[in-house]
Amino acid sequence: MSIFDKLRKRPTTPSTKPKFAAASADDAVAGYGTPAGIGTMGGAKDVERTLRAHTGKVPTEFIAPVEVTEEQRRITAMAVSVLLNYPGEDIIDKLAAVEEQVDQLPLAIATDFVNFAEWARSVGPRALEEHYVETFDQRRRCALFLSYYAVGDTRQRGMAILSFREQLEALGFQISDDELPDHLCVVLEAMAMTEGEEHERAVEMVASHREGIEVLRAALNQVSSPYVALIVALCKALPQVDAKTAQKYVDLIRTGPPAEMVGIADLPFPTTQPGVV
Repeated sequence: MSIFDKLRKRPTTPSTKPKFAAASADDAVAGYGTPAGIGTMGGAKDVERTLRAHTGKVPTEFIAPVEVTEEQRRITAMAVSVLLNYPGEDIIDKLAAVEEQVDQLPLAIATDFVNFAEWARSVGPRALEEHYVETFDQRRRCALFLSYYAVGDTRQRGMAILSFREQLEALGFQISDDELPDHLCVVLEAMAMTEGEEHERAVEMVASHREGIEVLRAALNQVSSPYVALIVALCKALPQVDAKTAQKYVDLIRTGPPAEMVGIADLPFPTTQPGVV
């Protein structure tokens, strides 16, 4: 049985609902406002304050992509989707299912999953759950909702979530009403379950939110969470970060997600809704 058959049914958990604890004074969103000192493992740890637009110097410490087949990318996306979700009682079974597939992946990506699995087994399910809640539910800077990085907690959030749902449905991927379509685990499952042209469109959808994923990766690394290995594995299976995305990442690190904005005309990512750009 393939990883898709074993893992495609993802339980609904509290982690798939928008829950942000009040940020403490020392919990700035992913180091927002501090372009330097973000951390290692590929983070832009020393980004210059002046960055020439799109054609000039860009950060050089993003994760380098690894050559993968479509099937390998699908396996990677499904594995990250499952392991990045809330670790319920079946987490040991999920770890085993992922470990059965790692020999099909490039060594650089397989190693990330093996390292995460070793840590997860060593701490046990209870400690894993506590670490998950502390990391993802109590820190805005580790949000798993991609629309948060794009539009923040503004009035655009509802339109952004609708856009995610429409894009997923256009890929033939249906989600339940009690799931939010901008959750990274949901989007990655869609990427895993699509093939051919639909898969390429799903990859483009994920890539259009790459700056948010990079901020998440930097934040996880900054708090020394082993979950960063899963985001690193994902980044290795995605296209190379281009100059435009690098600039958007730097801007997001400097300023954080947008504050309240007037109107909903200009969503900062692709949408399938006519008349909305």
